[in-house]
Amino acid sequence: IYCYRKPKTKRAKRFLEKREPKLKENTKNAMLIKGGNANLTVTEVLKDIYAVKKPFAVLYKKKNITRPFEDQTSLEFFSKKSDCSLFLFGSHNKKRPNNLIIGRMFDYHVLDMIELGIEKFVSLKDVKNSKCPEGTKPMLIFAGDMFDVNEEYRRLKSLLIDFFRGPSVPSIRLAGLEYVLHFTAVDGKIYMRSYKVLLKKSGCKIPRIELEEMGPSLDLVMRRTHLASDDLYKLSLKQPKALKPKKKKNISHDVFGTTYGRIHMQKQDLGKLQTRKMKGLRKRPAEKSAEDGGLSPKKPKSA
Repeated sequence: IYCYRKPKTKRAKRFLEKREPKLKENTKNAMLIKGGNANLTVTEVLKDIYAVKKPFAVLYKKKNITRPFEDQTSLEFFSKKSDCSLFLFGSHNKKRPNNLIIGRMFDYHVLDMIELGIEKFVSLKDVKNSKCPEGTKPMLIFAGDMFDVNEEYRRLKSLLIDFFRGPSVPSIRLAGLEYVLHFTAVDGKIYMRSYKVLLKKSGCKIPRIELEEMGPSLDLVMRRTHLASDDLYKLSLKQPKALKPKKKKNISHDVFGTTYGRIHMQKQDLGKLQTRKMKGLRKRPAEKSAEDGGLSPKKPKSA
């Protein structure tokens, strides 16, 4: 029987507090694991993606003999040990050469897992251009109808966004938008390209933008998939009540984002409404007498 023991030191207490559930969770960390028979290509891919993902990643350099699609206990053990909810597993064999498995966890259990095969790879060191500094938050671009039509590609898009989006930031400055990750799905393949954004002079306030290939570059093909059921997927997306925005009554929004409000007022008596007085709108004595029903009797002259 598992027995919970209280932490004996302040360091252990802080460690457990960091792993407790929070209203606003920490930035998701990823673990990059090398299989028992990984070749040089898979090793270089893991190193390059680790360089892109840093500092929110853990790279395991030792080989781990495991097969995620058959037994997931080792992945769940590493997830608890390193407090990582994302993983990338690399392996190589005759049946599935240059193999990558990208996935994510929910409550330290595998939620989604997609196997990708590497057909072409260009590493960071092969592209002789300037690189972005460590920890740069990338801009993610997805091109191709498959990311919206096919359920497996739609789940892959969600998984890639989770993996590469980095920390949530309250504000963005123009100079900080310097790294682009572009994913294209066409003809059954996924093309991953990374670019550095160069802001050039344009003679006005808005700079001229150029893209310079930075690396890594990958041509991938989808192989096996292990997707969560709809019920479990909805459960993983559930938000606490404290984070849900409170609904405001009598307020609506149109497709352009304009806010409309409905105001409830009592019925007004327009007969007693005071309008602006003008000389041209004054009634003549004859009109007043007509409204009263006849001419008013003349007043007797005083002596």
